[in-house]
Amino acid sequence: MPFIQTNGIRTNYVQIDCESGNDCEDLVMVHGLATNLAFWYIRYVSAFSKRYRVTLYDLRGHGRSSITDSGYTPKNMAVDLQQLLDHLGIERAHFIAHSFGGVVALNLACLNPGHFASLVLADTHISIVRRVQKIKNWEFGKRIQPILDQHGLDIDVREPYFGYRLLSAVANLQIHNVEISQELEDLVSPLMKNNSKRTANQWLKLMGTTQAEKELMGNDGLSLDSLQKLNFPILAIYGEYSQAMSTGKQFLEVWPHADFRRIRGAGHFFPITRSSELMENCRQFWNGS
Repeated sequence: MPFIQTNGIRTNYVQIDCESGNDCEDLVMVHGLATNLAFWYIRYVSAFSKRYRVTLYDLRGHGRSSITDSGYTPKNMAVDLQQLLDHLGIERAHFIAHSFGGVVALNLACLNPGHFASLVLADTHISIVRRVQKIKNWEFGKRIQPILDQHGLDIDVREPYFGYRLLSAVANLQIHNVEISQELEDLVSPLMKNNSKRTANQWLKLMGTTQAEKELMGNDGLSLDSLQKLNFPILAIYGEYSQAMSTGKQFLEVWPHADFRRIRGAGHFFPITRSSELMENCRQFWNGS
């Protein structure tokens, strides 16, 4: 896979040509935390490259991209993405982004909305909603807390960034070969698949030796006023049982022009566990259904 220098780091990316010829539109896919471009590559590229030229990349500190001491604020990681697009000559594209990848994409959209032909946000949670949710009741959390307690994990599902802490806790279990229940595995499925120990070690290194934890759990730079100005087509799709659903409900008020969908019975990582449903929703969205 090729590397380029973007914003002071080495960025790993892969670009898959469109099967329909050189006149295809671009599709850029952005993964979330504690994973890498393989999150999208394995399940989605063969389907989406029939219609689009597909670009995937590893976020700063993930996969084969550089781990730096700092630079993990969403705004700075949006600059990473901007410079990747500039290098590849992508002036306008459709975007799909999962979780924190959506925060990066939204920061780029606020900086340069002209890049966006459309945006699919998959279970993205933003900080201003996280802080409100801290005092609210997440119903599905009542089912998750006993699973965490059973494994001796000192994590409160009411914490606004509980998901980040869960990733670190499970990564520790993973590298120490601690057997976990299927229920816990389902909550953090990307860490439990192929090359999971490498992924777990990289996440713990990122959290333990850099400023990433502080910067990732800080203000993500997104305000409802700035998001309200985005007027390109948006699909916001959320797992029914995800903590991020509260952000999806807030976006209903921010984007009256957007399409909102829910994956019933699904959690945060539904792009992995329910990939066929996400692909079908994307196709319907792009076709104007």
